[in-house]
Amino acid sequence: MAEMCSVASPPRTLEEALALTRLPEEELLRRADAVREARFGKNVSLCAIINARSGNCGMDCAFCSQSRRSTADIQTYPMLDAERLRERILQLAALPVRHIGIVASGGALRERELEIVGETLLSLPDEIRARVCGSLGRLPREALERLARQGLRRFHHNLETASTRYPDICTTQTWEQRRETVLRARAAGLSVCSGGIFGLGESWEDRCRFALELAALQADNVPVNFLYPHPGTPLGDRPVMEPGEALRVVALLRCLLPQATLRVCGGRPSALGERQPEMFRAGANALMTGDYLTTCGNGAAQDVRMIADAGFKVVGHE
Repeated sequence: MAEMCSVASPPRTLEEALALTRLPEEELLRRADAVREARFGKNVSLCAIINARSGNCGMDCAFCSQSRRSTADIQTYPMLDAERLRERILQLAALPVRHIGIVASGGALRERELEIVGETLLSLPDEIRARVCGSLGRLPREALERLARQGLRRFHHNLETASTRYPDICTTQTWEQRRETVLRARAAGLSVCSGGIFGLGESWEDRCRFALELAALQADNVPVNFLYPHPGTPLGDRPVMEPGEALRVVALLRCLLPQATLRVCGGRPSALGERQPEMFRAGANALMTGDYLTTCGNGAAQDVRMIADAGFKVVGHE
């Protein structure tokens, strides 16, 4: 089969994408590794997040421990105040992370909560403010433009899965509404970060379709999450994805999204286990360090060592 995985000419059709999924693991990873090397070299960037408002979400996403359908035993609390939020940002800013995400549960922040984010942004030194991202839900353009004026640089809003698969996962928001939020953020002058979660029961065709939808959206920052099956959620009885399959997911995305920063995030320790260092050979060039929203992750020092041991280097914040 002809080489179909390069920065210059990635697969463009569903048929071409599906052909990649039939390659042996070693061959698929080899192609993805070559694309990553050509575009990003040995550089790896880190991000970390703050769970600024936890639980009590009105959304019904089947995978999420914070949703209204979940009975998972998690910590819940309202939006952190500006002082506490600033303190948490400054703590993370001392780590070798390029981006610091403020993440809040719920369909969208309310006005007072938006004011808290704005107050926090304006209180930060310029260099640190430039590293802050927001995952704040389905915001209108006016709110996004206001956040941009207050110094927010990047907005995160996942599409979660393929448009054809999404109605099986969430009914309180449509896939098209998610896409429109991403487009509004871009129109407001923000960089956008949009990816999804794998291991929901989707097929390889779903995964290929999703990657091509992200390519059409020109997503330049793509988080890759793997399902952690929280007991008490509708998907709580699903098996954890095997490491080999998780690596193939990363490699497929790298081949289909050669220009994107591919960031491995939630579910990384459980899905990849001892094979975590291989994610770079599979095409990843970024990862989330520290804890996730309601599960634990690796510490920054541990991740920095892993990256160095794999022959890569952490790039500093911009």
